Amino acid sequence: MTAITDTSGLAAALRTLKLSGMRDTLQARLAQARAGDLGHLEFLQVLCEDEISRRASAAMSRRLRRARFEEQATFEGFDFTASPGIPAAAIRDLAALRWLAAGESVILTGPVGIGKTFIASALGHQAIRAGHEVRFAKTSRILADLAGGRADHSWDKRLSAWSRPAVLICDDFGLRELTPAQADDLYELITERAGKSMIFTSNRAPADWYPLFPNPVVAESLLDRLINTSHQIVMDGPSYRPRKRPGAPPRVVTPGKEDIV
Repeated sequence: MTAITDTSGLAAALRTLKLSGMRDTLQARLAQARAGDLGHLEFLQVLCEDEISRRASAAMSRRLRRARFEEQATFEGFDFTASPGIPAAAIRDLAALRWLAAGESVILTGPVGIGKTFIASALGHQAIRAGHEVRFAKTSRILADLAGGRADHSWDKRLSAWSRPAVLICDDFGLRELTPAQADDLYELITERAGKSMIFTSNRAPADWYPLFPNPVVAESLLDRLINTSHQIVMDGPSYRPRKRPGAPPRVVTPGKEDIV
């Protein structure tokens, strides 16, 4: 039997079938097969695995784009030794995403610059790696978007969009008092997301959120439900931002200290 050396037809077929993962590694896999490193079934299997890997990578990239993180933060890039006030063990436990599987939420509180947004984004990144949809936004941006929906009669559509992701990260919650309309929108959003996870970052402790609501009844109904279904992480210490400042001395990392899983 004459060996087929012209693979242009096969490459064209793979392109038509949109199997670019197979097409991109075809020559390398053929070389392995010719060298005797791959049998017929192994050759087909590794080509299929190449395609699966490409699709998984492309899907993750799409989820990362849709998340709209301010920065691509991961736990591998966070220095848990930056401050003794950072509860590293509790945060590492959250990285296992058991709270997400249970439909629970996370509240990260602490002073400005301690790294709350970074940790929230890193948790979101973990969820994306696990195949979940995530959306990140400043709380003020979410409320402004919902307010715009009342003006142009697209409120239901906008509420649905914010309710859709498996994880919604509400950054900088509680910076200022809420208007009655904002409080109502937040109530509707959290009610609509019942059973889905949220992550809040705030400079205020949850106990200090109640006065932010103009209606105590709404505050009690909303916050009692939210706070009692959330993992609360208090972060304390000096600002983490100087470590990220251009020209700052490189940090020394002890091997094994930053392994998250």
